[in-house]
Amino acid sequence: MTRILVDTNIFLDVLCEREDVVDASEAALNWCVDHPNEAWMAWHSLSNLHFIGLKYVSKSKTEAFISDMLEIFEISPTDTRSARFARMLPMPDFEDALQVAAAVMVKADFILTRNLKDYKKSPIPAMAPEEFVERFV
Repeated sequence: MTRILVDTNIFLDVLCEREDVVDASEAALNWCVDHPNEAWMAWHSLSNLHFIGLKYVSKSKTEAFISDMLEIFEISPTDTRSARFARMLPMPDFEDALQVAAAVMVKADFILTRNLKDYKKSPIPAMAPEEFVERFV
């Protein structure tokens, strides 16, 4: 069993249909459909998706996408302690540190992200969707 937490940028690849990267990200999300209870997302990814989706896509497509993701993914239970943990991580981006805190809470094996450089000091290893697809799909 492989447990993953999916970073917001992977969802955005699919929602915004980012040409160069959508195929690998979509394949990774499809793996999640077939592996219930192994695919997780951070609570704050929902607000990020909503905000960016409304700006770059459409309200109806964004809301439908979020509804679909809520049928597939479990939401990591995070709290004040998780936020404090994230603040202490030696990471350049606080939002990425929040993703790590969410991954720690669910004992994820990997964080699926396109932003590997900012996860170099993460206690949970980061993996690009292309590598994930090659190894697990």
